[in-house]
Amino acid sequence: MSTSIMCTYAGDNQTQLTHGPTGAKIMTDLPPDNGGKGRTFSPTDLFAASLASCALTIMGKLAQHEGTDFSGASIEVEKIMSPQPPRRVAEFRLKVTFPKGVAPDKREKYMAGIKACPVHLSLHPDIKVSWQ
Repeated sequence: MSTSIMCTYAGDNQTQLTHGPTGAKIMTDLPPDNGGKGRTFSPTDLFAASLASCALTIMGKLAQHEGTDFSGASIEVEKIMSPQPPRRVAEFRLKVTFPKGVAPDKREKYMAGIKACPVHLSLHPDIKVSWQ
């Protein structure tokens, strides 16, 4: 399966991404720590968001399959850039919050969804991922 995404340079260090199948749009901006204005998500912010979204989607799919209401679950992801060149993501720290009523044994099962998501499976092995 493939999906086309068009990326257009909009000027002033911003790009516009257009999702081919739906036309949905997202802007990116260069972050302040790299000389930009940080007006919206940076490309590496989207990378972090992709990991959190993918993991939570897999968890939600598992919960749905089991008939568990997963509404309100969330993942806060902290992206840590490498202090050494080259400029790259060094680590993601995820904090998972489950909805009330999700039993501890189920939580552990759902947490396995982080490792099962395609974004996590596509990460370079040098990128550290931790969660709680």
